[in-house]
Amino acid sequence: MNALPVARLQFATTTSFHFLFVLLTLGLVTLVAVMQTRWTFGGKPELLRMTRFWGRLYVINYALGIVTGIVMEFQFGLTWTGLSAFAGDVFGAPLAIETLVAFFLESTFLGLWIFGFGRMNKWLHLTLLWLVTLTAYASALFIMLANSFLQNPVGSRVENGTLRLDDFGALFTNPALVASLPHVVGAAIVTGGFFVVGVSAWHFLKRTTEVEFFRRSMRLGVVAALVGSIFVVNQGFAQFGELAMYQPEKLKTGGVGLPLGLMIMLGFVMFLGALLGTLLLIRNWITKARFLHYLMVAAIPLPFAAAIMGWLVRELGRQPWLVWGKLRTADAIADVPAGQILFSFIAFSLLFAALAVADWVLMARVAKRGPEPAEAPAELPVLSGV
Repeated sequence: MNALPVARLQFATTTSFHFLFVLLTLGLVTLVAVMQTRWTFGGKPELLRMTRFWGRLYVINYALGIVTGIVMEFQFGLTWTGLSAFAGDVFGAPLAIETLVAFFLESTFLGLWIFGFGRMNKWLHLTLLWLVTLTAYASALFIMLANSFLQNPVGSRVENGTLRLDDFGALFTNPALVASLPHVVGAAIVTGGFFVVGVSAWHFLKRTTEVEFFRRSMRLGVVAALVGSIFVVNQGFAQFGELAMYQPEKLKTGGVGLPLGLMIMLGFVMFLGALLGTLLLIRNWITKARFLHYLMVAAIPLPFAAAIMGWLVRELGRQPWLVWGKLRTADAIADVPAGQILFSFIAFSLLFAALAVADWVLMARVAKRGPEPAEAPAELPVLSGV
């Protein structure tokens, strides 16, 4: 058995699962921060209830997504030792910074935000949430910086068989990063927007009595979906121009044709759906068109599917290189028997599947239950009653 395709499939599965958690986390924390900001600056009490309800869903997704990220980090050292040996001095730096940002700063600020509900000054509490949001985006920045280096290894040179970093600043101006980072950010906003709209639509289908609560939520979700989809489409096409600079062969690769076509199609579908929702919002019909509510619920998975297609295009097009033009994928795999890699692949896949099921079951229970009564305590009991 050839270990290479098994190892590639294992890492592709790991990154895909983790990417889905990350997208929803980034999207939801942004929307929750907007909700709490509006309430803090004198908004209606309904906005605080929205912050608590959608914040609870965000925290559940964040907590379960951490596990997939930890597994992904371990695979670099266990399966792809050739990458660590050849490019670890460069590639490892942004990953180390991301780990410090994500697991120390972001998690610390988030913990303070969760347990600070109803216990601290509202301005300090809002500041904590924006620190969570900013560190989450900083984490995304350094992950994409590391991935972009694999696509286009700028600011480095080969010395004694390993890559050495000459210019750390070049990593931030990498053409592979300039268009792809806004594309990922837009995808996260779209994902959060479609999720909020879909959950709100489900409650309207169930004849909810919380009409004002989910009307406000749906309005914010529609606006986020439209803004995010514009970024996704615009920056998606912008990447084609960037590819001509550092990977002109990528789009000629036959293996990316099918996912590329699906990604473009889903991107335009999401944009048109968000545009239609905005037009209905302007006419104040968005909460009344019952047949559209079914479509809104069904559209929740679209951003996730589009994101996976986009990730496949980005990664498959780089093959057979792991570090473009510097290190082939076949030369980076560890000297581990294929059977062991296959066993770990099956074990990790089962773990990820269980995490995904647990995530959606927990989130579905909280989402279906709806917001707590207006007179409920101000705390954020994240997992109570699930």
